[in-house]
Amino acid sequence: MNSVSLAVRWNPIDWPLTHGPIPHAVLAAGWGALLVLALSRSRAWWKRRLPAALLAAAALSLLLDTVVDGWWHPFPEGLPRYVTWWIAIALLGLCLAGFRMPSLPRRGKALAAVGGILVLLMASSQVNRGFGQYPSGRVMLAPWLSKTQELITSKDARTVGPPPGKVLDEVWQAPPGLPAKGTVSITPIPGTKSGFKGRDAYVYLPPAYQASPRPLLPVVVLITGQPGNPGDWVLGGQVNEALDAFAAEHHGLAPIVVMPDQLGSIWANTLCMDSRIANVQTYLAVDIPDWVHQNLQAARGRGSWSIGGASMGGTCALQLAVNAPDVYGSFLDMSGQEEPTLGTREQTVAAAFDGDAARFDAVDPLQVMARKRFPDTAAAIVVGRTDGEFRPQQEKIYEAVTAAGMKAKFDLMPGGHGWVVFRPGIVDQLPWLAQQTGLIR
Repeated sequence: MNSVSLAVRWNPIDWPLTHGPIPHAVLAAGWGALLVLALSRSRAWWKRRLPAALLAAAALSLLLDTVVDGWWHPFPEGLPRYVTWWIAIALLGLCLAGFRMPSLPRRGKALAAVGGILVLLMASSQVNRGFGQYPSGRVMLAPWLSKTQELITSKDARTVGPPPGKVLDEVWQAPPGLPAKGTVSITPIPGTKSGFKGRDAYVYLPPAYQASPRPLLPVVVLITGQPGNPGDWVLGGQVNEALDAFAAEHHGLAPIVVMPDQLGSIWANTLCMDSRIANVQTYLAVDIPDWVHQNLQAARGRGSWSIGGASMGGTCALQLAVNAPDVYGSFLDMSGQEEPTLGTREQTVAAAFDGDAARFDAVDPLQVMARKRFPDTAAAIVVGRTDGEFRPQQEKIYEAVTAAGMKAKFDLMPGGHGWVVFRPGIVDQLPWLAQQTGLIR
């Protein structure tokens, strides 16, 4: 191993934050700080201030739970229990520090503040371990470290496509000097037909896209969860690195991946359908394909197009697959819900269709699959083995897609709900997506 690879390996920002010594050290330091903050020789502390700190932490935890899950309700399924627990621990640490400070000298105040910060850091670390958003400091700093390139919109006069009975990998010859990595670009995709105003999309173009003649590559539309940003698959999911690795094994070939916005803002929930909230189905089924064919060179036809996503994005992929089967011939649903939701069906129907349940049933994927068969659609259903909230729903979806005649598979991944499943999940499913879209055999 040379010095460069050693330097990269031992760069502190690449040290793991979800396993290994760092999160365990943070956990030990946090519990130690909490214990120190809770103990005192002062009678006043035990009689008045400690009970007051405990009461304040409990009240704040209850208030936060009421505001987030009861009033604001940004997550249809509610906050996971482990998140609620660690938020309560963080609030306890901050309250203990706050109630300790008035009776302490300046140095003691500083130490109490440090203790509160350690408890907050511990709680944040444990939530990160559960969700897997930041496996390393490099991923955490990705919004500042990642670089994007200008989108390649020029058209090549020569293209390569597979003849009937062949896949692209069997007829493509990589030219000398092909780049080792693809490009990631940020670009607006207007809602020309839908009227939907989405945030700028991310687009991945594999190394082979830079070649001449240019292969007519398949397209994967990849949707993030809610709350979320279009760049989550790149900045948190590192999907570009997975695609580059796939391309390195297939002569520079990988799908074009378009990561559009289906939300409009980080906390919004459009339900991924055409309703009074927004016309997102039209955006994903009409505007996105139209934009791709106007600005890029890609394969055409439902057999070359797939849609996938995680959590709410997985639900969205299922919805588009059954409501726009002429556009998407396959889909990847990772940890999705059994139906689009804003909390309860009554709330969803009221907000989206003014209480008209028939209009909701017309596009609800389970209802659609009960009425119609999809023998030419391929489905991959993926969920965390310990995901108690979404695994039962995914099992129900798998039964429904199978009953609807789809060519379906069901994969369990280690972990619960979050990037601990989504990040390795997309790596595992890339070969399947490439097969379904005619890229490899």
